[in-house]
Amino acid sequence: MRLFVVATLATFATILVTAQTPKERMVVVISLDGFPAYALDDPKLPIPTLRKLIANGGRARMATVNPTVTWPNHTSMVTGVRSDQHGLLANGTIINAPAAKVEPMINKEQMVHVPTVYDAAHRAGLSTAQVDWVAISKAPTITWNFNEWATPDGPLEQEMVNKGAVSRADLENFTKANILHRDQIWTSAAVHLIREHKPNLLLVHFLTLDTVHHQYGPNSLAATSAMAFLDGCVSRIVDATRAAGMLERTTFLIVSDHGFKKYTKQVRPNVALAGLGSTVHIVPEGGTAYVYFDKSQAAELAPKVTRALEGVEGIAQIITPDGFPALGLPAQSDPQMYQLLLTAKDGFSFSGATGGPVTSEVPQQAGSHGYLASDPEMDAIFIASGYGVSPSAGARWGKVANIDVASTIAELLGVPLPGAKGKAIPLH
Repeated sequence: MRLFVVATLATFATILVTAQTPKERMVVVISLDGFPAYALDDPKLPIPTLRKLIANGGRARMATVNPTVTWPNHTSMVTGVRSDQHGLLANGTIINAPAAKVEPMINKEQMVHVPTVYDAAHRAGLSTAQVDWVAISKAPTITWNFNEWATPDGPLEQEMVNKGAVSRADLENFTKANILHRDQIWTSAAVHLIREHKPNLLLVHFLTLDTVHHQYGPNSLAATSAMAFLDGCVSRIVDATRAAGMLERTTFLIVSDHGFKKYTKQVRPNVALAGLGSTVHIVPEGGTAYVYFDKSQAAELAPKVTRALEGVEGIAQIITPDGFPALGLPAQSDPQMYQLLLTAKDGFSFSGATGGPVTSEVPQQAGSHGYLASDPEMDAIFIASGYGVSPSAGARWGKVANIDVASTIAELLGVPLPGAKGKAIPLH
């Protein structure tokens, strides 16, 4: 009995020593844009860092939300709600006058319609940081920013230059640099933030794989090379937590926003609709396309548009507004909303081109997302490892939803996020 009591007290003491308050910990969320869930099924994929994180934690397929586009799905992961609530339907806000266009340069407070988990963390007195996250411009609840549109004169950029983490030359004309360079600099920014500031919540977003998948398609050698490159970026971030003495206090969540499908043909709805003049506008999103026209003329124009598009090779469905709620899309009262939604068949992707044939072959295989979230090829990845994650936890996850990520982060940080519709993924 005495030995049992001593052992129990020793165990309890160990728990007290190792348990950390949220202010002593970090949650690092790394998004590998365009990383399909099915890619992790390849045992020969050269991703040793991700495999080690999986071995020490777990992985799951992750359901996405409509539209399966970068900004809407990233926003779901930090809000815990679908597009019909958070307000993102494209990679920016859709301005529907005089012609529909996507505007990314709008402040987060106007773009995102619900609270985020980084808002909740900030309210709780925790520090927050972001590197190339989306729909986050001038967010007042982010402590340290390294934006997609980085410049040598930004506050964090200047700090990094002064510390020797990057050079001014690295940041000159940054938005025009190749995506490999930008991902390397974004990695350096994450490493710097961990070393110098140890934010309680760090959001990091990498774009190389998405870029490569669009140009060369999934399951290509180029895509495999991009995944290997990103694995090295993740390794640098993990090593940074170790060097900062934070490895045992850090939880890593590795996610993606959507999967990818290959296509060999493009559909140009604008060409099919040319006879209707300038009253109809198309916003292509890869596997779907949004059709806009004056809502006051819907009774007249909807049948004409539908007749012009029916039978076009590559169009799978023409979805009317009564079908939008089931897809998690907003009602027609939302000023961003379109009047019709087109979906593409396998092997096809939508284009905004106004010339050429309605449907045509592309010069080489390419890749798209934007297909309906019910398509399993749009499933994303979810990997959890580190503090608070049991190595056996992944066996219980099954398929998770990306709206679960925000609640999971909130639980790790010990902050409330009452508006989230997802549930915390059981990590231990």
